Amino acid sequence: MFQTLKNAWKIPELKNKILFTLMIVILYRLGSNLPMPWVNPEVLESIFNSTGGGLSWLNMLSGGALAQATLFALSVSPYITSSIVIQLLTIAIPKFEEWAKEGEAGKKKLSAITRVLTVVLALVTAIGYTMFMSSQGMLTFTSNKDWSGFEKGVAYVVLVLAYCAGASVIMWLAEKINEKGIGNGISIILFANIIARLPAMAGSIWTRCFTRWQPFYENDNWRLIQWPIGALLLILFLAILLAAVIAVVWFSNSERRIPVQYAKRVGGRKMYGGQSTTLPLKLDMAGVMPVIFASSIASILPTIAGFIPNSKFGQFVNNYLGHTSFPYIAFQIILIIAFAYFYIMISFNPVEVSNNLRNNGGAIPGIRPGKPTVDYIKKILNRITLLGAIFLCGLSGIPMIVNAIWYAIDGVGISDLAFSGTSLLIVVGVALETFRELEAQMTLRNYKGFLD
Repeated sequence: MFQTLKNAWKIPELKNKILFTLMIVILYRLGSNLPMPWVNPEVLESIFNSTGGGLSWLNMLSGGALAQATLFALSVSPYITSSIVIQLLTIAIPKFEEWAKEGEAGKKKLSAITRVLTVVLALVTAIGYTMFMSSQGMLTFTSNKDWSGFEKGVAYVVLVLAYCAGASVIMWLAEKINEKGIGNGISIILFANIIARLPAMAGSIWTRCFTRWQPFYENDNWRLIQWPIGALLLILFLAILLAAVIAVVWFSNSERRIPVQYAKRVGGRKMYGGQSTTLPLKLDMAGVMPVIFASSIASILPTIAGFIPNSKFGQFVNNYLGHTSFPYIAFQIILIIAFAYFYIMISFNPVEVSNNLRNNGGAIPGIRPGKPTVDYIKKILNRITLLGAIFLCGLSGIPMIVNAIWYAIDGVGISDLAFSGTSLLIVVGVALETFRELEAQMTLRNYKGFLD
């Protein structure tokens, strides 16, 4: 990996793309730390830490900006939600499906609709976020009697427009990474947000592992007695983390290779074809997108409940559908499996692959061209998609189950631990995909033609 980065740095064009991506990430992180007027971030952060659940997930996606109410507090959540909606509508609306098959021109039309929907969702979210802060007394002017109604109304409008503009700027920054940088823009921003949250997550897990430290006074000195259970829990967590990283890397690079035999054909005085090759299908073809989509959908109700914790709806969701409840975990696992199949369905077309093989004189040994080949590829694709979905469910669901058990034992739990599997999947997955793109572009630029 480091050798790939070193070699890419020697190519001026790739070097400029890497520097451009880093510049965008730095600009994003600066925006994530720009404070907003009239907001008391200390009160807001304490409420987020005590509430957890969907708000903790959204706070992780924003790199901690949501809990601090900075300019980029909404982060990429509106853009991810709009992308999910548009992809679902691509199947439901024939016109969208037609655009998706038109190539680059159709993708531009869908991207334009996604941008508009992102702004609408950002506006609605900004209004709800501002009203939530106002209801909780986090805005300094809400308790100030000297402010007139008009002045408070102007302050509300400024906050809503600022948060909406922040989400729009994030969308623009992500698209600039897609155009002139390396990797997927949204994935890179999510990667930067999770990396920024690592110190806080590590501190939270460290504190929870050693909650059984007890001070006592002896010989005019305060000392800490460390119970062995704390050290054992920390060592166990680090060992599981290392094993999970290895498993993610191994699974991401695993593939099912379907043998393909090309028929011999004569062209002029030469004979072409006749060789054997393989059609590789990656086990983790969907990547981390099913986990991101599923987590975003599953956290909708807990997030709404976090905004109205004292209502009957909020209490019901926190008791029975919170992130520490097993119905919530089961629902997210089902969504991961569903989105894994959905993502493969819209990103991989067995009919097109079969037609390409037939047009180039290729065939799978023992399988007739045409519909039998399509059915065979679909059967293998369904199997490896199920394996990939089970792997994603295990890596994402096991930390949530451990956190739910921990919460049942001591009544607190660790919200950062609940989302550690998802965070790990995103970080490792984005890193691998980015370095694969670097290697592909390096291979393209180092390719020597027959005239070289």
